[in-house]
Amino acid sequence: MKTVTFSIGPLAQLADDFSRTFGAVRTGRRIAPKPRDEVGFTSIEAARNFLTRERLALMRTIRTRHPGSLYELAKMVKRDFKNVQEDVRILERHGLVRIAKEPRGKRRVKVPHVLFEEIALRIAI
Repeated sequence: MKTVTFSIGPLAQLADDFSRTFGAVRTGRRIAPKPRDEVGFTSIEAARNFLTRERLALMRTIRTRHPGSLYELAKMVKRDFKNVQEDVRILERHGLVRIAKEPRGKRRVKVPHVLFEEIALRIAI
């Protein structure tokens, strides 16, 4: 089962990570990419604001019902297409959803795919 981890850490830790990365880039050192299976937040509230009930429902619907397009997804969850499109775009930007452009007749449609089956929460104290 593929899992994405939501990590919550203090802002100071995020600033330290950024400072180290910026220093390495400035001196020409190569930076290893972070795994795409982790999404970082500075507070539990930020994580809650990101993973809304509606976005979680979208990911569940994509994973279980496999819609053939974003329009079909919007119909499945009974939401406005533009709102679904924006939420999927946000989830895609954070690496939780992938959009594939697949041929359908003479045009190409955007088909959403969820990349993870589970979300784990890790909180630094």
